[in-house]
Amino acid sequence: MKDQKEIIREANELKIMEAAELVFAQFGFKGATTDKIAKQAELPKANIHYYYKTKANLYQCVLTRILKEWIEAAEVFDNYDEPKIALTKYVESKMNYSRCRPYASKVWANEIIHGAPIVGAFLETTLKKWLEDRVEIIKGWIASNKIRKIDPTAFIYMIWSVTQHYADFEKQIEILNQGKEYSDEEFKLMTDQVTQFVLAGAGL
Repeated sequence: MKDQKEIIREANELKIMEAAELVFAQFGFKGATTDKIAKQAELPKANIHYYYKTKANLYQCVLTRILKEWIEAAEVFDNYDEPKIALTKYVESKMNYSRCRPYASKVWANEIIHGAPIVGAFLETTLKKWLEDRVEIIKGWIASNKIRKIDPTAFIYMIWSVTQHYADFEKQIEILNQGKEYSDEEFKLMTDQVTQFVLAGAGL
């Protein structure tokens, strides 16, 4: 059972991580400051430095959290043998993440645009291995005539591009939607449409 100190620590760390995610998304790594993060988290600046020694350390923790969640979302490829179910679950998970955590996607996009100085090693190792494994799964579906012949890598890139668009270009979507955010019903419709496009691309 957790003691009170551990509960407080976990609550503070979560507040800081969520605040940092927003601030890094809005200002980028260079423009973000621990002062801005502290104000967003409604915590003393000293608390930020107590849990995370430097801004760079906090930034790396934010990126690590995002990557961990993205990989967890992709476990559907391992949990379902049928491509229609696996792809549907994956698209729904990615769309839901863009809806609920748009700042996380923006932090990641910003990092990549600036040359991936922090996550470069991850891209070369963990993500590359993850992609290779999913490519093999998709090749297996093709070999079993479960989906039509496609380029697995291009297919995965397409899913990433479309689903993350709803986070990275959130403001553009709002402007083009008569200045309103999508309602839950509208976003559900978009999710269904994207899912249909992905399945159609696989011949399902």
